Formats: sequence, C-alpha cells, structure tokens
Amino acid sequence: MKYFLHPVSQLFAVAAAFIAIAAIGTPAIAAGSARDADALADASYLYIATVRKDGNQSTAARVWFIATPDGQILFDTNTDSWKAKRIARGSPVIVWIGSATGPAFIGKAEFVRDPQIQDQMIEAIPRKYWLARMGLFGPKRAKFEAGQIITIRISPERDLPDGFQSQPGTPAPGLSERAVRQGRPVHSVVQSRLRCRKG
Repeated sequence: MKYFLHPVSQLFAVAAAFIAIAAIGTPAIAAGSARDADALADASYLYIATVRKDGNQSTAARVWFIATPDGQILFDTNTDSWKAKRIARGSPVIVWIGSATGPAFIGKAEFVRDPQIQDQMIEAIPRKYWLARMGLFGPKRAKFEAGQIITIRISPERDLPDGFQSQPGTPAPGLSERAVRQGRPVHSVVQSRLRCRKG
C-alpha cells in the first residue's frame, strides 16, 4: 500500500503545480463573492464612498481601478482628497461596481506605498483606460514621488443587499454583520479599533 500512495501523492503535487501555473495566467478578478466577480469582469469604474466622522456616508466618487490575484482592488487618489483623509483615520469604503446603482460591498482600505505596487498601477491603468494611454490622466512616477497621489488597496469584507444605493448624509452600513446586528454605528466601530491600536 505504501508503494501505491507515494506515486499518488506525487500526482496530486503535479496537478496542484499545473493549477497554480494556470491561475497565474488567468485575468485577475477581485471580489468578495461570485456576484461581484461577474460584475467586476465587465466594470470600467467603481463608485467609492467613505464614512464621515459622524458615521454617515460621503458622496460616492467614480474611480479607475485594477484587480489583484488575491481578491483585492487597487485605485489611486489625490493625497489631499477626502477619501484619502478618511481612509487615513480608519474609514471603511462602500463600493458600487460598474455604476452608482451597481452591486455594492463594504470593505477595508489601506494606503500602499510599495514602489512595486505603484509601478503596477503606472503600467496597468494605461492598458485599461485610453485617456491614461494618451497621457491626459493616470498615475505617474513623478506624482508618487511628489506625494501628490497615493495608491489605496481595498479588501472586500461583505456584500451589501441588492439595490443598496448611495445616500450621502445617511448612516453607513457596518463593516461586519455583527456590528449591524448590535446596532453599533460605523464610526463607533472605527474609533474603538483606533483606540485598540493606540493602546
């Protein structure tokens, strides 16, 4: 029996290697669910809202984006934008895929200052958006080095119900379902996490 198991284990290892190689060549789709994966496959834009200090939604802004193989989303924004300021203090992001009324999810967001990721944005955005290919818009090395723009990485946490719409000035959904069930405002959840980090 032991002589039979060894070749089988080798066969599984070879199969796993082929699957990994195939995955590398597969177009990256970032998503927290199959629903979002389908939407992102056709989407050119995302609409992103952050959470104000009072716990309410901001106005959703349209952004260019790219997806990563590990299920995350990258986009660039000006360092002095309200998005960047709120994310810097721990705000989650509410994301609509494709349009302001598209499938929505809520996720965590963080700054990415890795030059390799910045180079990835500099190369990938012009391939996806013709305005960037023309040099009119899009990330450039000089802008990163001057501190004018920052790359933000989004990690999807959970889908929001179908039909969930942007309503600036109204309470934002919770980052986790537990926070929603407990009735805790988003800003209280964010502030408690910030206090834990400081402590």
